[in-house]
Amino acid sequence: MGDRWRVEVDRSVCIGSGMCAGTAPDGFRLDAARQSHPVAPETDAAENVLAAAESCPVEAITLTLADSGEVVFPPEE
Repeated sequence: MGDRWRVEVDRSVCIGSGMCAGTAPDGFRLDAARQSHPVAPETDAAENVLAAAESCPVEAITLTLADSGEVVFPPEE
């Protein structure tokens, strides 16, 4: 893919399902309160990180292009 993504988790929305950590364990961790957070605030664009965002049942994960801020996920409606 070649791009860099900024990864954010809205912890006020996160329900701690763990889908993101299960799908992309190198990209997400659950803390002691079972809230998700990205391992790093920026990462190389990767299919497993996108799949993790897509698997979140409450769409708590936002991916944006690090250089422009353009939204990658969730898609604008």
